[in-house]
Amino acid sequence: MYQKGEYVVYGTNGPCMVEDVTKLKIPGCDAKRFYYVLRPVKTGKSVIYSPVDNEKVMIRPILSEEEATVLLQNIPQIALLEVESEKVREETYKNVLHDSDLRRWIGLMKMLCRRRRDRLKQGRKITTVDERYLKETEDLLGSELSLALGKDIETAKQMLFEQLELLTTAG
Repeated sequence: MYQKGEYVVYGTNGPCMVEDVTKLKIPGCDAKRFYYVLRPVKTGKSVIYSPVDNEKVMIRPILSEEEATVLLQNIPQIALLEVESEKVREETYKNVLHDSDLRRWIGLMKMLCRRRRDRLKQGRKITTVDERYLKETEDLLGSELSLALGKDIETAKQMLFEQLELLTTAG
């Protein structure tokens, strides 16, 4: 069980602060069940109430500083995400984000950066779907790396893209 004051990643809401672990006296909530009271870092205004034993939404601790550093260093070894067909492209992107596996998020970003580069070389724009998922993955990874490394979000994103750009310009 996570404790008050800890940071966790809650599904695709990204990093959240655990504000409390309590039983809720809200209509429709099981009064005997414990809930996390989570405040998403990116908005700071909304509150999420999630049962401690929730099995529908992935909840995990944020990376430690060491884990974040290793993840950034290992970007060159992380495989690009492969999409079986254009028909399942967006569904594949959604599944990757929902499973909360950071290595797969990096693989998705690498693939999307490469697709953007290739399309630009052909004189075409990045697709709306690709652009949306690239931005969402960038925001999720950037906010988690920011907390883990103690950097502001723009610096964390810059560190991430420096690693990605080294690869996409070389490949």
